[in-house]
Amino acid sequence: MKESELSTEPIGQNLIKLISNLCFSVFVFSVLIFTVIAITYQPPDPWLESAPALTKLFTQTENATFKNDDSILKTGEDVVLVASPEVPPALAVNPITETVIKKSEEKILNLNLKSDCEDLKFVNCSDPRVLVTVERFNLKTFKFIVFLEYQTPVNGSKLDECDVAWRFRNKKEKSWRKYRDFRRFKFGIGENCTYNVVHAGCWHSGLNARRPRNRPNTTRSSGNLRLAPLVGDEEINDTIPTLGSEMNFRKGKYLYYARGGDYCKGMNHYLWSFLCGLGEAMYLNRTFVMDLSVCLSATYNPSNRDEEGKDFRFYFDFEHLKEVASVVEESEFLRGWKKWNRGRKRKVPVKKVTTYKVTPMQLKKDKSTIIWRQFDAPEPENYWYRVCEGQAAKYIQRPWHAVWKSKRLMNIVTEISGQMDWDFDAVHVVRGEKAQNKELWPHLDADTSPDALLTKLKEMIQPWRNLYIATNEPFYNYFDKLRSQYKVHLLDDYMELWSNKSEWYNETTLLNDGKPVEFDGYMRVAVDTEVLYRAKTHVETFYNLTKDCKDGINTC
Repeated sequence: MKESELSTEPIGQNLIKLISNLCFSVFVFSVLIFTVIAITYQPPDPWLESAPALTKLFTQTENATFKNDDSILKTGEDVVLVASPEVPPALAVNPITETVIKKSEEKILNLNLKSDCEDLKFVNCSDPRVLVTVERFNLKTFKFIVFLEYQTPVNGSKLDECDVAWRFRNKKEKSWRKYRDFRRFKFGIGENCTYNVVHAGCWHSGLNARRPRNRPNTTRSSGNLRLAPLVGDEEINDTIPTLGSEMNFRKGKYLYYARGGDYCKGMNHYLWSFLCGLGEAMYLNRTFVMDLSVCLSATYNPSNRDEEGKDFRFYFDFEHLKEVASVVEESEFLRGWKKWNRGRKRKVPVKKVTTYKVTPMQLKKDKSTIIWRQFDAPEPENYWYRVCEGQAAKYIQRPWHAVWKSKRLMNIVTEISGQMDWDFDAVHVVRGEKAQNKELWPHLDADTSPDALLTKLKEMIQPWRNLYIATNEPFYNYFDKLRSQYKVHLLDDYMELWSNKSEWYNETTLLNDGKPVEFDGYMRVAVDTEVLYRAKTHVETFYNLTKDCKDGINTC
């Protein structure tokens, strides 16, 4: 009996050890498989994904309900980005705060200015106490504005009035760009014989403080076209830089993307690809060769046709791009290239890359003066953004901070917001094709009808507030019923801001070699969107007005 027990005991122990080892091996093998999958997995390219993925990727906000085909991206001035550079020292300005104002008052006290009420009967606009009074008034009145600098007040139209100009930016804009306002103030005498503001004029009412800002014409002649007197924004400098001498060209390193299948695609597609190329140039430490000619997709044109020859500077801030990235305009680059090769046996070293499958990492050590990526394959193999797919996505960071909207368009946004004294609410009403498609959005049309809008807005916005409506509804009078409860504002109420007597018209015409520029659909949505962002109360279609899903039925 004992011999039997002794003989079977090792067998049982060995069996247990065998099962344990087998389980452990299965566990190790599972971990190995999971690790391999985790390392090699690449997320699908977002451009090939559905509209919800694109919207989430590009906008990263619950407020962006513009349809992907019609809308714009959130650009650098709308969001705080980790990679965003600091304000250049030359552009850094300390905001005017209550602390700054108190220090100004202390300096005034040291001047021992007279404070006899009789002396203040007629306002001396150059008196520093006048400016301090305006600064404190503005600080308390305009909570959403950062005031950056003031000019010395000048006389208004009456003895108790002064016109004052200042530069500012909106707190919701993350750029370091400055905007300008000038207003007329009426003053009275307060306690202790001090000035106080009796009345403040509206946006741009202080005409005597408006300085003519004639800038030299840095573009070609406008021919026989008669333009309104130019009073431009002197802070815009989007001239095309030159390469200089031939030797300067030869010393440079360039990344040149030939035109691919992205041309005439939607603006989302364009930016997604453009920033891929710019990101690769930054990774390779090269200057990006940039074609300023943009093809505007038919989506944004009333004629429903693609329109070539649009200038990048109509839509985006080229000056800012030059400040944060190394870029050269294509024709200037080609001129330098041709000039260097002319009459020389030793040509400029060029590395031609004919497929996007050659990764940026493989080109990192290439010493050629020019890396020339060519995109001759059929779509979608000829899209620029393909360069940034796969493993390259781990190395190429799209520099979103480099793209700001055009300062000329943002001046229109500022003008509209300023005319409402920065005190307005907004509703985004999506209609158009979505309202007509009852299969995907069964309730949208009814939920955005005038009666339904009025009922729902009463619950969210106080009566007689300034109400800006950002919408793709083509009929201007569609929202007339809301005028019984609100001061309604639509983009078309401000058409004078891009009319043939406007600053925008003058500036874009000069950029366009004297040919007038149409205020197209993309510009309209850009302005609409930015005004929407600046509202105090913000009502959205698919979050507040309807239960339909933004991207169609069953996609919430």
